[in-house]
Amino acid sequence: METVLTTPESIALKAERHPLITNEALDFLLKLHHEFNTHRLSLLKKRDQRYADLEAGDSLDFLAQTSAIRNDDSWQVAPIPNDLQDRRVEITGPVDRKMIINALNSGAKVFMADFEDATSPTWENVTEGQQNLYDAIRRKIDFTAPNGKAYALKDEIATLKVRPRGWHLPEKHLTIEGEPISASLFDFGLYFFHNAHELIARDSGPYFYLPKLENHEEARLWNNVFQFAQKELGIAEGTIKVTVLVETITAAFEMEEIIYELREHLAGLNAGRWDYIFSAIKKFRTKKDSLLPDRGAVTMTVPFMKAYANQLVKVCHKRGAHAIGGMSAFIPSKDQSTNEQAFAKVKIDKTVEATAGYDGTWVAHPGLIPTVLEVFNTQLGDAPHQKHLMRDDFSANADDLLSFDKTPGNVTEDGVRLNINVALLYIESWLQGTGAAALYNLMEDAATAEISRAQLWQWLYQGIKLENGKTFTPALFKTLFEEELEKVKGLLGRERVDTAKIDLASILLEDLVLNKEFASFLTLRAYQYL
Repeated sequence: METVLTTPESIALKAERHPLITNEALDFLLKLHHEFNTHRLSLLKKRDQRYADLEAGDSLDFLAQTSAIRNDDSWQVAPIPNDLQDRRVEITGPVDRKMIINALNSGAKVFMADFEDATSPTWENVTEGQQNLYDAIRRKIDFTAPNGKAYALKDEIATLKVRPRGWHLPEKHLTIEGEPISASLFDFGLYFFHNAHELIARDSGPYFYLPKLENHEEARLWNNVFQFAQKELGIAEGTIKVTVLVETITAAFEMEEIIYELREHLAGLNAGRWDYIFSAIKKFRTKKDSLLPDRGAVTMTVPFMKAYANQLVKVCHKRGAHAIGGMSAFIPSKDQSTNEQAFAKVKIDKTVEATAGYDGTWVAHPGLIPTVLEVFNTQLGDAPHQKHLMRDDFSANADDLLSFDKTPGNVTEDGVRLNINVALLYIESWLQGTGAAALYNLMEDAATAEISRAQLWQWLYQGIKLENGKTFTPALFKTLFEEELEKVKGLLGRERVDTAKIDLASILLEDLVLNKEFASFLTLRAYQYL
């Protein structure tokens, strides 16, 4: 379906026009596109060149040309607003109406509404998500479930942050002069245009999470977007506040530079652990000394992850920014024993973060909030954060951040099967329009699916031997794949299987694993089918 637009003439909308897609909003998006898209595309090409250089033998290290920024102790981030001072527990999730209400009511300090890894970017999901946030900000949001249960906002709610899609993603439904608009600029621009003034009037502000940055130049581009957008809408510079997810291995070497580029707008960094693991696999996928074991063995306590986590706290506190910990993805079940074991693991994980100096952390489900609050309340007391903890006891070098070969564990047949199973289930869910899927008591999103398919590709490319002595060959992969596919179809049930989304998911996953060319993002490959 294509909607004819009266203005501007250079924009084509290849979907039903949503009421928030006003002519004024389109004009704002057009300006963002013309001002920044060419630079965005050039930076994406630099990502490819960076990988080619690493593949050719270049080493990954802290940048010599930006050492003056790292060595200058005088600069700090700009003051952080009151409603972003206490962030001890943050909840994240997709932008559907019920989720937004429950997350804002959850008792978490912050809710990150996610247009990226937790949202399948159908046009309906993206535009209705914008409408849901528009309504929530104005406290005009409610929801009645099919069973008659009503949902509405409480008087006290979490502070709202929004995660737009990453720089690499297009929004194909809106084209400008025949070119898809950047999904980042679309998500940010539409939300900012409609809500920035309203948020300020309500003693908050336009707050964002920025995903998948690979270097400080990409952070600078975002900063330029913020300066431009604030000026266009007559909003004071620095009103926008962002937290950057450090979820790529290259960004780990440029954390201080990223803070510096965004220092007028930056509130903190977040340890995006799952995408970080995916990035490490992706960037070093052909290197024998970078092979990682089963996904479940790559925890925050293994050397390269621990170094990254501690480095993030150190640079954040050095610059006056918040350090926010990674996701606890457990979903409570009806089995009490399962819950007790999982909550105990969550408590240990969050205690490690709190004692390392983190000022807050992420959960995927409201049921985890009391446990995590208890941990951070014990650590912080009445203080909103612990940025006074400088972590001068810690220093990471390149070898520490790249110590993949010191990760204990093996690649097992069970691990291969789990990766196939979870990737199939997630991709099928994503194609159905659901970007956050509860699988085996864990909240899976695009990041965890990326780990699964990237590990399968790496293990196959390197022809590794499984713990049981079998060599992981294409033939063995196909055998295990067919067996897991049948299991998945049994879990989905006939009605779901009949939609044929699982058949499409199986074709996509098989190609992602067996193709000699590694696909940079599965969501890019799958987006053409939405």
